[in-house]
Amino acid sequence: MKYQLFYEDKKIKWKTKEKFMNATMSLEKIKHYPVMLNQILSIISPQRGGTFIDCTFGGGGYSKAILKFSETKVVALDRDRLSENYANMLLKKFPDRFNFYREKFGNLNKIAEKKLNPKAIIFDLGLSSLQLSDRDRGFSFEAEDFLNMEMGINDCTTYDVINFLDKGHLGNIIKVFGDEKDGKIIANKIDKYRKKKLIKSSKELSSIVKGAKKKYNNYKKNPATKTFQAIRIFVNKELTQLITGLIEATKLLSNGGILIVVSFHSLEDRIVKNFLNFYSNSKKNPSRYFPLKENENEYSLFESVSKKALIASEEEISENIRSRSAKLRYGIRNSNSFSNPENFKKKFSNYFELESVVI
Repeated sequence: MKYQLFYEDKKIKWKTKEKFMNATMSLEKIKHYPVMLNQILSIISPQRGGTFIDCTFGGGGYSKAILKFSETKVVALDRDRLSENYANMLLKKFPDRFNFYREKFGNLNKIAEKKLNPKAIIFDLGLSSLQLSDRDRGFSFEAEDFLNMEMGINDCTTYDVINFLDKGHLGNIIKVFGDEKDGKIIANKIDKYRKKKLIKSSKELSSIVKGAKKKYNNYKKNPATKTFQAIRIFVNKELTQLITGLIEATKLLSNGGILIVVSFHSLEDRIVKNFLNFYSNSKKNPSRYFPLKENENEYSLFESVSKKALIASEEEISENIRSRSAKLRYGIRNSNSFSNPENFKKKFSNYFELESVVI
């Protein structure tokens, strides 16, 4: 695969061993803000003890806050290898109460067994402070290093997608995952450019997208924002990972267990909202496109769900601007078994189809 060839080319390898060591040594300099931490702690009540699963460990903000309460245990996972460095710090401090796995949360079933009986399972979606702070990862519009955008444990990079993915598929990905009406125009512009010269950096890609959206250059947001979001989602399979992760978390939770999700854009929030509403005691379907609830027990998995998404306080937003777009939703599990998750997946079959495209 082309992806492997470019990882072997030392001239454009996205992160050398030296860079990785430098990133590791500078971890302490990166300020990490666990988004909406106070609201989450008030919902899960760690002061009463219990086992908690942190599905997006990142810099360890949630895990550290929970472990401050002496009767708690935390099982954490993250796909990013740099998170292991933060995890190792907690392992030294709490060897009997903390476990970490480098794994995607869509594979939650591989590392967590039902006997854990978690009191709550927490997801903090999107990019971590750790990833945003590292310009070598290619998430920044101005990054001049190798086009990457990997969160970890990936099949491809942005470099592969931008330079080798079929133009039609690329346009669909930008349109659907970026909610970008000019997806086809942008894909055509990228295709025209890459035929002359391969695109190697985020800065280069950003410039191409801006050129395709000249009339939008006066917008407050960078014109490439939606395209970058779309490519990042595809490279990391973020939406299908989310759907699978929600299903696996719901299977693990026992009666009274809490599922908490913090999302940062409309595609994520739509999935979370529909999931909680569809599997709640509500007799209404969250969407007319969902299958009818013929057997109430089959679809009643949450006794209580948050009626509206919670948002960050003005005080938190002033300290951490990233929390401005955060939405928190949660549900409290009942005792019914989760027998047919495929019905929910059908609603988002287009996401599964798009994210399964092979380069």
